[in-house]
Amino acid sequence: MINPKAPLKLLAEQIDWHYFEKEFANLYKNGPGQPPKSIRLMIGLLMLQHIAGISDQKVVETGAENPYWQYFCADDHFQWKVPVDASSLVRWPQRLGPQGMEKILAVTIQQAINKGVIKKRDWEKVIVDTTVMEKNIAYPTDSNLLNRARQKLVKLAKKYGLKLRQNYNRVASRVSRMAGRYAHAKQYKRMRVSVKKLGTYLGRVVGAITRQVSHLPEKAAIFNDLLGLSRQLLSQKKHSPNKLYSLHERAVYAVSKGKARKPYEYGCKVSLAVTHKQGFALS
Repeated sequence: MINPKAPLKLLAEQIDWHYFEKEFANLYKNGPGQPPKSIRLMIGLLMLQHIAGISDQKVVETGAENPYWQYFCADDHFQWKVPVDASSLVRWPQRLGPQGMEKILAVTIQQAINKGVIKKRDWEKVIVDTTVMEKNIAYPTDSNLLNRARQKLVKLAKKYGLKLRQNYNRVASRVSRMAGRYAHAKQYKRMRVSVKKLGTYLGRVVGAITRQVSHLPEKAAIFNDLLGLSRQLLSQKKHSPNKLYSLHERAVYAVSKGKARKPYEYGCKVSLAVTHKQGFALS
């Protein structure tokens, strides 16, 4: 028993859910395991999460308490348990990918235009702003990145049976520590010498692995990605475009926002497009 004029009930009846089911049906495969959750349930929870601006855990808890949320996600009677695990709201957007999320956004915009909430002329003038979604990475320094790349290559080589004449684990760790101490003491000339040594160690490991995998095509694909990142680290300079700041967050780059307290922020830049009338935003 819900209010027939409730906003969520009206919105649920206006959205073309069959379109999403056709577009994302290829994400499901028949096979053993737990039956997958419905496409409408997952997309409905994602929409409700962004409407309410709450966390993954909170959205599943609210979904077990709010009958309007359950109706929006296609439940025909009230459920007493949480609809999905909170971790599913993390994995589902990863399965959709950027193109899938853009399809959901396009449908919501088109629905707003069809219902007269916004008009096409409202998009004639757009104000663009940017913000930075900061990533949880260590402060980017050349010494840490060079040493970390060498460690990863040595570990991967050991795992797949490649023999290195020298892995530089002992000397590189000491040089990396000294580079940090020199930087703290503002002895930049000594720091640059240490960073150059770390680059030399990484270059030798890269060369040794490259020579070995060139004769082992079945292992080349395993090392190509990390070898490419290592070569990029060795070639990039202070003012190089598209610098690599993190091995595990490759999309991170430095953004200058002009703040006195924090002149540079390290993360992914998010663009916001806001119409001049309705205030409708895209991210």
